[in-house]
Amino acid sequence: MFLRAFRLPLVALMLGLTVSACSGDKDELPYVERPAEQIFQEAEAAMKAEEYKTAAKLFDEVERQHPYSQWATKAQLRAAYAHYENLKYDDAILALDRFIQLHPGSPDVAYAYYMRALCYYEQITDVRRDQRVTRQALDALAEVVRRFPDTQYARDARLKIDLTNDHLAGKEMEVGRFYLKQNQYTAALGRFRTVIEQYQTTSHVPEALHRLVECYLALGVVDEAKTAAAVLGHNFPGSEWYVDSYALLVDANVRPAQNPKSWISKVWNSVF
Repeated sequence: MFLRAFRLPLVALMLGLTVSACSGDKDELPYVERPAEQIFQEAEAAMKAEEYKTAAKLFDEVERQHPYSQWATKAQLRAAYAHYENLKYDDAILALDRFIQLHPGSPDVAYAYYMRALCYYEQITDVRRDQRVTRQALDALAEVVRRFPDTQYARDARLKIDLTNDHLAGKEMEVGRFYLKQNQYTAALGRFRTVIEQYQTTSHVPEALHRLVECYLALGVVDEAKTAAAVLGHNFPGSEWYVDSYALLVDANVRPAQNPKSWISKVWNSVF
């Protein structure tokens, strides 16, 4: 094998060495054997200096040189955190998934699940864009709560779940408003009803109810419009959206339905 290498053309050999060197520089540090603790401390120094890419490589080096040491397990999590700080969320998620798979019984596994959820959560984009990552964040946050309900991570995850749901509701409202402007009332109704049915605790519910009134009146379905306005008036009596809905009904020569609590509760549960 060694002799065959010298039979390669000189240009090909030099090109192969160049590619190999570049690949090594890009993917991993040159191999210099040293104690695990020393490499780990170098990585921590890089983290402190906010040299996160270097830190991640050094943490990976701990595992490469000392895969069965206690430092290797710590380094796996720290490498993930370095990627997170460097905004390399996909790399961080891969590292965290690997840690969870290899160390399901670790005392730090709750932290790993939480960090994984954060990586998705911090990638949530404007409601005008695709919300796939928002749903991934919601699933990951819910998993933290389900697996570790009594931890500080679960407490923070619950708060972020509320914000994530509000964001998803906002996306439904954005699409619903678009359909409404296009006079596609049935499609708009579907979006607004989704907000009311699936995101009842979000800040978008009052507007969603008002938009139902608009859609139903546009379709000439007066009774449903009155019902939506009554639910809005009962649950959000001081809302500007109820004022607007009431005005719409007045302009249409109708009034909101009467709304005793028992009747409204029945309407909310059965109709919406």
